[in-house]
Amino acid sequence: MQIRTDFDSANIQLESLADPQDIRLSIRKDPGPEGFFQWFHFRLTGAGGQPVALRIVNAGEATYARGWDGYRAVKSADRKTWTRVDTSYADGVLEIRDTPESDSVFYAYFAPYSAERRHDFVSQVLATGKARLEELGQTLDGEAMQCLVFGPDKPERTLWVIARQHPGESMASWWMEGFLSRLIRPGEALARTVLQTTRLMVVPNMCPDGSRRGHLRTNAAGANLNREWATPTLEKSPEVLLVRNRMEETGVDGFLDVHGDEALPYVFIAGTDGIPSWSDRLAGLRRGFDARLVSACPDYQTEHGYPKNAPGKANLSMASNWVGERFGCLAMTLEMPFKDNANLPDTVAGWSPERSALLGWACLDAWAAVLPDLR
Repeated sequence: MQIRTDFDSANIQLESLADPQDIRLSIRKDPGPEGFFQWFHFRLTGAGGQPVALRIVNAGEATYARGWDGYRAVKSADRKTWTRVDTSYADGVLEIRDTPESDSVFYAYFAPYSAERRHDFVSQVLATGKARLEELGQTLDGEAMQCLVFGPDKPERTLWVIARQHPGESMASWWMEGFLSRLIRPGEALARTVLQTTRLMVVPNMCPDGSRRGHLRTNAAGANLNREWATPTLEKSPEVLLVRNRMEETGVDGFLDVHGDEALPYVFIAGTDGIPSWSDRLAGLRRGFDARLVSACPDYQTEHGYPKNAPGKANLSMASNWVGERFGCLAMTLEMPFKDNANLPDTVAGWSPERSALLGWACLDAWAAVLPDLR
């Protein structure tokens, strides 16, 4: 029996493998002063048909320890289909109990989305001829910062959509696959209509280094990219600086930043109500977006979410707040759960890659509803 981490986005440290009913593990922290950690992803081999108890002994010290309440880990034998597995949390220990169906089973915080899958899917998008690729620069580990560009060179408006600022929030990549799939689907009338007049700038992964390294919230330098938008640097947060510089060239009429939330079992949007330039116009656009998305995807709701910032008190180091203030546009942060959607629970899969992708598909409806009024 072995615990393996020799693959993309793996994160776990083996503490003890002496007893199959007490396999002790710990999650490795991100670099940086905050020491973020919560994401885990590992492989158990040689335990087919044998009951095991996998205990993450430092779970109580995790960045969002309250997120373990009601949480269930995911597992997969083929890395294609991920299902929930019996999980409990008590006295600072997260325990996963399972009888692996084969001698190789992967366990993770949420269904992983590998760099290879991203490269394959970006290649599929480009092969349709409906988008072109811009490489904005490179990360600290030397990976290209990719931006897919859809629509006319001289558009009436420009939308920016980014995902995976926090690398451990892999549901954002599954959302992105759903969103992009609709843009390239043959005969998709709404996508064709939108792209006749609108340029879409899409960054599939804002933090490829952290994603590959198995981090929760930071890049290779230990920077939380969603706190770098006010003063990004090439030395600490080149990913943000490169995207921000390109935004200055294209302008921004609408912006969506896709994330996952560890604690709240809902799909919701965090708006930019607290930016100094918040206005009735922006509030109306947000209401229109919400109404259309609720109609297009019943998984989305507006009752539960983060508290609104007081007027003028928004944190402008965060992407949506900075973009909304700088460009006077509708800017939003979309959040999905790591657990399940409490409004529409699925006892087998919980919140899943498939539901994330369907939400991404539906978001085009919401953008189309507000496009005429963005400027």
